[in-house]
Amino acid sequence: LRIVPGKHTVPSATVRDTANSFGVHDTFRHGPRSLVVDANGRSAHQKRLDSWEETQDNLRLNLARNIFGMHAPMRQLMERKIVASSSHMPNISRSNIHLDILMGRDEILDVSDFFGSECPVLSVPKYRC
Repeated sequence: LRIVPGKHTVPSATVRDTANSFGVHDTFRHGPRSLVVDANGRSAHQKRLDSWEETQDNLRLNLARNIFGMHAPMRQLMERKIVASSSHMPNISRSNIHLDILMGRDEILDVSDFFGSECPVLSVPKYRC
């Protein structure tokens, strides 16, 4: 059981952060991308902070497995997957409060709770021709 993220992690870089709806890096919105800078550009402390939530979630799932049995983490992961994949109506802001409750983030106030998931001033409008 790991309480904090490990010191040595393998650097990796993906285009998931800047991908458009087709799964390709969106150069117009995010500029040219260098995977070398993404993999090596952060400090060790920043890497540990980035993997903090994942490590804490794995700890909670392992503790639930040890206390209640294998069915508990499987059920939690199944419920999260079902709630995360729920469809939403277009042009209506999406707040996935159900997933926040299942992840245990319902009592935490974050910037996205006040300003939304993305800033409307900085986002590029999506036009359909």
